This record gives sequence, structure tokens and C-alpha cells, in this order.
Amino acid sequence: MSNAMTAPTTPGQIIESVITRGDLAKLTAEERTRYYSEVCRSVGLNPMTQPFQYINLSGKLTLYARKDATDQLRQIHGVSLTIASREQVGDVYVVTARATTASGRVDESIGAVSIGSLKGDALANALMKAETKAKRRVTLSICGLGLLDETELETIPNAQPEPMPVLPAKNAPRAISAAPAPVVVAVDSGLIDELSQILDGLAGHGVADALILQGIAKMTGQQLPDLFDHSLELLSPEELETLIQRYGNRLEQLTAERAGQSDPHAFDEPTPPADDIAGPQF
Repeated sequence: MSNAMTAPTTPGQIIESVITRGDLAKLTAEERTRYYSEVCRSVGLNPMTQPFQYINLSGKLTLYARKDATDQLRQIHGVSLTIASREQVGDVYVVTARATTASGRVDESIGAVSIGSLKGDALANALMKAETKAKRRVTLSICGLGLLDETELETIPNAQPEPMPVLPAKNAPRAISAAPAPVVVAVDSGLIDELSQILDGLAGHGVADALILQGIAKMTGQQLPDLFDHSLELLSPEELETLIQRYGNRLEQLTAERAGQSDPHAFDEPTPPADDIAGPQF
């Protein structure tokens, strides 16, 4: 009971927990999932594309940026890139990339690779890698993300990428031996897609996300940070099916009511929630 009361549940509490503990490995799988989602949300990235990945550096678990992260960041912030210079310094090939935002901010970063006695395709690949490193590093820098890019990992000794956390099944029995395989919930993408479509339909009728999240919390006991697919993955298949049935019924009611209204603007304003939201009714 005490763990349930003290465990962080909101995005702010999760981030505070990471800051105070200083190591993502000390978070539970659910806390890490929520932290990941909150980091993506804070910079406008789509977590379903896995823009970040976990890595173990010097005994601490942290995040690094993948190609999807820098590609999305450039589009979101209107970042344009130019190559300021290319030069060889001894056995090192150095590329300087310059980034400019739509607001006029400018930043520069370098990408450097050792070329030594490389020739042919090996040399060509190294030259392209230097340019890629420069572009990705300056993108992260100008967008205010102090994270490693995946092109830098090979130069870090003992860098160990980590898999994404897997949430344990709800109410799974405790292990009685030291080495059983963990019981996990297989995320049913079909159920998530179906529920997402229903939630989009409710939003189209003016139902606020806060009311939907309140209903989910009452029916499942889960405090979801948002209504994105990555948050719905925290729910069990049984909970997803329950929400599909109840919210689907409510969507049908709202659709039928709107069709019967002579005033096309009658549902422009969200309807207030009922006292008994278990239906759910809004």
C-alpha cells in the first residue's frame, strides 16, 4: 500500500523522480515508459516512432537520440542546415554543420571521424558519416536537447544499448523462484487502434480529453498522462475492451443525437460530465 501511495504517477512526478535519482534504471518499467512519453511530448516528437533509445553509460541508464528524433525536430522547428566547412586535420576528417531556425537563431556543430589510411568505399562511408554526425549534432543542439546521437555511440567504450521496458501483466502472481520468465501483456494494436478512433470521434463531438481521462481513471484505476497510443499501451486488453464498449456506446449516442438536431451548432460546446461517469456519460 505504501508503494502505491509514494510511487510517482503524474508526468511531473516522474521527471522529478528521474532528476532526484539520477538514473533511469532505478525507475520501474511503468515509470520509465511514462518518462519516455513525457520527454517525447515535451519536444513534440511521436513516441510511436521510438525517436529515443535507452543506453547504459558508465553504469547509468540514459537516453540517446535516433535518426527519427533529429528528422522530426528539424521539421517541427523549421531547422535548415548548411555545411559551413569540410577539412582534414591529420588523420581526422571534420565537417562543420550550421543550423538556422525559422526565427533566425544560428548554431554550429562538428562531426569528426578518423580516416587514417582508408580507401575506396570505406573512405567514402567515413566522409558521409562525418557529415551525418555534424547535421544530427547541430540539430539536437539548436533544439536544446543535450543528448547523444546514435552516430556517436561507436566511439564510446562499453556503450550498451538497452531494450525498451516491458510492462508486467496486471495482477500477475509473484514469482516463487529466482529465474522464471516475466509475465507480460502483449499489446493488442488492433484494440488500441479501435479505441483511438472512438476517442477521436468523441473529441469531434466536443468531449474534452480531461473528461475522457477522468472516465478511464474511474473505470480502470489508471492515471494516463494523455490519450496517445503509447499511453493506451499501459492498459490491459480487458480494460481496452471495456473502454471500447462503453465509449463506443456513448459515441453512437452522441452521433445519433447530433443527427436528430435541427441546429447544426447545437453540439459546438462540450456537454458537462454526469455525476455517474461509469457509463461513461459526458
